Order: sequence, then structure tokens, then C-alpha cells
Amino acid sequence: MQISDMRALRAFYAQKHLFNPKKHIPISLSPLISYQCHQNPKFSRHFRCTNHRRSEESTSLDADSPSIGISSSSPDTETNSSRRRTWTVFNTEGSQYSDRQESGSRSGAERSEDSVSKGYGSVGKARLGGRYGLASSEGGVVRGRKKGKSKVYWVCSDCGYSDGQWWGACRECNKVGTMKQFSEGESGIGGSRVSGFEVSDNMVRSWLPQQPTEVQPLRLTDVNRGINQMNWRIPLHGPFGYEVARVLGGGLVPGSLVLVGGDPGAGKSTLLLQIAAIIAEGHDIGGSSPVVYVSGEESVEQIGNRADRMKIETEDLFLYSSTDIEDILGQVHLLSPRALVVDSIQTVYLKGVIGSAGGLSQVKECTSALLRFAKKTNIPVFLIGHVTKSGDIAGPRVLEHIVDVVLYMEGEKHSSHRLLRSVKNRFGSTDELGVFEMTQLGLQVVSNPSELFLSEQNSDSEILAGLAVAVIMDGSRSFLLEIQALCLSGSTVARQVNGVPASRADMIISVLMKQAGLKLQDNGIFLNVVSGVTLAETSGDLAVAAAICSSFLEFPIPNGIAFIGEIGLGGELRTVPRMEKRVNTVAKLGYKKCIVPKAAEKSLPTLEDMNIEIVGCRNLKEVINTVFV
Repeated sequence: MQISDMRALRAFYAQKHLFNPKKHIPISLSPLISYQCHQNPKFSRHFRCTNHRRSEESTSLDADSPSIGISSSSPDTETNSSRRRTWTVFNTEGSQYSDRQESGSRSGAERSEDSVSKGYGSVGKARLGGRYGLASSEGGVVRGRKKGKSKVYWVCSDCGYSDGQWWGACRECNKVGTMKQFSEGESGIGGSRVSGFEVSDNMVRSWLPQQPTEVQPLRLTDVNRGINQMNWRIPLHGPFGYEVARVLGGGLVPGSLVLVGGDPGAGKSTLLLQIAAIIAEGHDIGGSSPVVYVSGEESVEQIGNRADRMKIETEDLFLYSSTDIEDILGQVHLLSPRALVVDSIQTVYLKGVIGSAGGLSQVKECTSALLRFAKKTNIPVFLIGHVTKSGDIAGPRVLEHIVDVVLYMEGEKHSSHRLLRSVKNRFGSTDELGVFEMTQLGLQVVSNPSELFLSEQNSDSEILAGLAVAVIMDGSRSFLLEIQALCLSGSTVARQVNGVPASRADMIISVLMKQAGLKLQDNGIFLNVVSGVTLAETSGDLAVAAAICSSFLEFPIPNGIAFIGEIGLGGELRTVPRMEKRVNTVAKLGYKKCIVPKAAEKSLPTLEDMNIEIVGCRNLKEVINTVFV
């Protein structure tokens, strides 16, 4: 017998005893199935028989899904009551069926053997939910539906950090127990469910005013036409208002977003309550105008008690206590105020945003909502921001990028004086500095800030030896500081420095010993800056050297002398920036003489009308001969 005949016979017996090789079961096919098998040889390859046990395994599929498959049930008279067989046909047209005919080189017998070995697994590998179906013996059509897997995230409820798996603690803020499970919705409607509440991608901002026309780009000349730059800003009247307006760059810009930060107890709420009262008085428009002060930390009664203590009696200053941004802006939009104050940004929240109030996501989204409100309504908004242990404003760094102006309130715990410093200002200079004093009636302006750092000098007393006055710059403001030095021979303590960088003090002392000839080796030297101020710039080098010389020589420096200059390693004096402004400050405070580097003497204008003498020196020896001889 030829090999081809043997293969044909083998294939015939394999198909004949496909399901029960021990017993032949007569099979009756429907005319449609027989016709399909005759026309398409591939069609018969997906012709399978399963018993009742296999049919039960397919009950997990979705019985409601339609199918294109054709089924024919052939009852067995002998085992109809106990065992039933089901014929299932899958249409493979245009599909990537896993049991596809691989190559023409394989014989039909080999393919039949593969089909027997795969059995029901071939049906399980079929693509369900597409163009394939599974017909049950009951006549119903079963189609498997591919269940979509929802991607799971773990989101920190405090800072908003998201991760693909649970770590026990947030990897961003290192807080334990804040990771909540977040899974994408299977409906695909555009919403998600986080910890029991839904987040909608298209939240309706009903509190935003709707623009009747579309916004289009405008020419610069058209934007500036009709705007008077002199009257554009909102002025702040009174001594307190003038000081704040100078820090803001000349006044409050309409539609601006101002962030005020500072340590607890520095006076942020007091500052903004006074600003709100000045704006509500409306001196520039000839009448009062509404201003809303919103607090998420205090009740309305508590704010009113503080305003009563500060003697604020403005009628159009409205107080409101809430933490819901949409509620706040809805109420504010009805009043159309001239300004809005929110105390503080870490206590408010926006519905639909992940995390609690004060978290990174909430702070960012709430600030963005207030920014949009300010730009659309042209209402300036003040925000109060908490600070961290390091002194930075709490929340994401992007918070300071979103706002227009960032102000910091600074002050020592044991001092009543406060400094209002401009860190960022899109509408003015960041060199401005406001000086205030905290009193029972609120913040009061300090007209002469240098008085804070100067003591009453008396040249007739020997105990004043070792005192020198330095002139420093903080932003655009110039201050006079008092430097104290004490040289003690035979002291067990070699050196003690307060307020002056230790490396800078060591360099100045070494230059005095080497270049000026002072025998300071056997003396303990103590340096101090009055009022606890840190001398950060080099313009105070000359004052430090003069104070050490005065204490070592036991010769008090005459009253009314100030020192400005930097000291080099060779003992020479070097000029420092803004010499003219420093000298002007010294002259306005009544000083009679100012010691400056020789190179800066010629560049300074004549100050004959101010009655001050400018003395230029090249090195430390000339300074000693001028002051102490």
C-alpha cells in the first residue's frame, strides 16, 4: 500500500473515532453544515463535539451575547437521558483564530490529531465577543464578553501623589494611612470613583461669569488705549496704606492675586484686615465700597472682636466664614466687592478634587480657581499662606508661580517689629521693604527704621568703647546697625561671634593683626550685632574692624561717625553697591562724618546741603589714623 493511501486511511479512522474511539456513534449533520463543510474544507476543522461535562464548563460565559456561529444538536438514543453531545461551529472568516491551519505541508491526519489533543481548549482560545460564538445544547447562543480590566491607582489623600501599587506610606509626603484606592470607571463616561465619591471631568463652574463673546487676541496699543497708568492701581491711604502700597509697587493692581506668608503670629491676618478696611473706606472714589473678608479658621464673631479691638468701624467690610471655594465665590460674585481676602488657602477646598484641604492638589486647584475668578472679574484677591518649618509657604512650589505677588511677614518672637518683604512682584520691584510695629491697635508704621538697631551713644563714657555704626541694605531700604566688640586680654575664650559670619570675623581679625599691626593674639574677642540682626553683606567689614580697634585701644569712637566699606586681605578698602543711597540715609539721620573707601569718594555727589563730611581712606591704617589719632 502506498504511503498516501495509508495516510488517507489513517485520517479516515481518526475522524471516525474522534470522540469515542471505542464505540461508533452515528452522526447526522444538518444540510447547511454539510454544505459548508463541502464548500469550505477549513470549515470542518472548527467542527467540534463536546459532552455534557464540557458544556457545563462554558456556562460562565455571557448567555445574552449574540453569535454568528451555527449549532446542531444530535441526540443519542442510548445516552440521551444521561449524556448529551453538542456540536458547535465557529466561523473563522477574517479572524486570528488560534487554531488556524498552519501550513499546507501538514497532512489532514496530523491536523486532526492536533484537534483531538486540543479538544475544548481550542474553543476556549477563540476570540469571544467578536465574530465568534458558542452554541449551547439547549439551542441558545452563548457569546463570551471580554471583561475590561479597570486600572487601579493608589492616591494619597493628603498630598495627591498617585502610585500604581500600595506601599503602606506615601512616597511623597511619607505619611502613613493616607493611600486610598482609586480605580478607573468601567462605564467610560468620563468619571472616576475615589474613596466613595465621583470625580467628574467636566465640572460646571457656575460661579464663573460667562463671557457673551469669544475672547480674541488684542493689539498691545488697543489694550493700553484709554488706561491711565497713574489711576490704574487702587491707592491705599494713610501712613499704613502708603507703606503697604510702596511694597506692592505703588498700589493694588485690579485683578491681581496676592499671597501673604509668614510664621504663625507674625500678623498676617491683622495686616490683611487693615488693608481690607482701608479699601472699603474708598477715599480715592469718594465713598465706601464693599470688601469681603473670608476666613476658614475663625468665626465671624472672632473676626468682629479683633476688628473692634483695632478700632475698625467700616460699614462696607463684609465678613464670611466658609471653606468651600464654590460657595465662597458664589457669595462674593453676588456682592461684586472691590477686593476679596481669603484666610487661608490651606483651609479651603474644591469639590471633586482629590485630597483633603491643605493637600497639594487642593491648594493648587483652589489657587487656580481663585486666579481665574480674579482675572475674569477684575477683583483683586488676597491669600494667606501657612509656612513650613523651613519658612517656605506650605503646599506645592507651583503656588508661588501661579500668584502675581508674594509677600512675607517677618519678625522675631520677642520683638514687636515686623518686616513686610516683597519676594515676587509682577507689577513692581522686589527690593521694597516695609517696617511696622505691632501694637494694641494693629500694625503701625515705623518712620525711622534705623532707630530699631541703634542705642543712645554718649562719647563721654568709657564703656562705649567698641561701638561702631554700619550701613546695610535690605532690598531698597538702607538701615544703620550698631556693631559691638570687646577685646579681653588673658581670656580663656578665644573668640565668640553673634550676628557676624564666623569666617568673615576671622578674616577681619587676621587682617588687623597682619596689615594694621594690632597685637590681638593674646586677647579674647567678642563680637555682637545689636537687636539680633545678622550681618550678611560685606559693607559692614569696616565697622567691625573699627569696633575691634576701639575696644583694643580703649578709645571710644566719636559720636556721629558711620562706616561703609569692604576690607580686602591686603588691608585695602573696597567699595560696595549703592554707596550714594547709603550716604544719603546717614546724612538724613543727622550723622556728621562718614568713612568710605577712597575709590567711592569721587563718585559721590556733593552733599553740602546735608551737612555731612565724606572721608575717603585707602586702607585700615588710614582709618585708624583718621578716627583714633
